[in-house]
Amino acid sequence: MSFGPDFEKSSLLPVIAQDAASGDVLMLAYMNEEAYRETLRTGRVCYFSRSRNKLWRKGEESGNVQEVREIFYDCDADTLLVKVNQIGGAACHEGYKSCFFRRLSSDGATFDVVGERVFDPAKVYKK
Repeated sequence: MSFGPDFEKSSLLPVIAQDAASGDVLMLAYMNEEAYRETLRTGRVCYFSRSRNKLWRKGEESGNVQEVREIFYDCDADTLLVKVNQIGGAACHEGYKSCFFRRLSSDGATFDVVGERVFDPAKVYKK
């Protein structure tokens, strides 16, 4: 009997990161099997960056790392939910606690920014 995520179904699985204490959804990213194994081994979340085509150790530039608290996988074994302790207070590279900081209006024509920036990305990433 096998268990755990099914990387044979897809080499990249979507991963939802959720704050273990508050329940806030922080971000959506992807893991390949190597990132998954590193996450299990280190207890710190490692993703696979599709844009850079390499492993992305969350917080390697910003210091805003994610410590694993629990890992769940869905009924099809092709999506992960990682409950984390978000170090530094921000998961988003734009400096917000969550990547989901834009709330759309009911007609989808406008949005509001919800939440406050935790850090200035220009200072953190020096770009």
